[in-house]
Amino acid sequence: MKVIKEKHSLLMRWTHWVNFPIIAIMIWSGMLIYWASDTYSITLFGHTYFKFFPEEFYKALHIPKRLAEGMAFHFLFMWFFAINGLLYVLYTLISGSWRELVPQRKSFKEAWLVLLHDLHIRKMAPPQNKYNAAQRIAYTAIIIMGFGSLITGLAIYKPVQFNTITWLCGGYHAARIEHFVLTIGYVLFFVIHVVQVVLAGWNNFRSVISGFEVVNEQPKPAIQPAPKEDGE
Repeated sequence: MKVIKEKHSLLMRWTHWVNFPIIAIMIWSGMLIYWASDTYSITLFGHTYFKFFPEEFYKALHIPKRLAEGMAFHFLFMWFFAINGLLYVLYTLISGSWRELVPQRKSFKEAWLVLLHDLHIRKMAPPQNKYNAAQRIAYTAIIIMGFGSLITGLAIYKPVQFNTITWLCGGYHAARIEHFVLTIGYVLFFVIHVVQVVLAGWNNFRSVISGFEVVNEQPKPAIQPAPKEDGE
């Protein structure tokens, strides 16, 4: 028997969907800024295997010579990113839903089993409630990453005014590297997240839009009357 059950609240869905275009714009505008000083590469023993990013990449996305535009968009949407993230964190704390998101002691072991199940190496997935162990780790990590992006962003933007934050990040150059690595992390998270959504199926995707999901429940067996004793 199919039953409709509530899964995601309105505020959770709102912050989820708003966050996607905000981060996309932040990454795009960040690329416009990074172009002005694209110093990072994968180099080993004096040989550069990959440069972030090849010249063809910049030309394809029309990135060069748009530094001022990138800074304007980046610093504007930073406020939306921070406010949206703050709303989400406050909601999870006040509603108590953080208990469903924070990893448990057994989550890291079960996350490995979830991965094996997703790769079709293990037949049975470990038991889960609203989120499985891998989701708990990933969603908690993305919140920490968001906080890290704000801190390192401030350290890069105003290294003198926020000198204490810059010092905590390991200095200006370290903060810039950390900010860049976090951005790469967002891109990887998006790719994995989309793949997981496709694998989970339409019912799971629909629940993030409507807030409800359709589940199959076994009908409860009817209560049989007690047999009558002789003489009754």
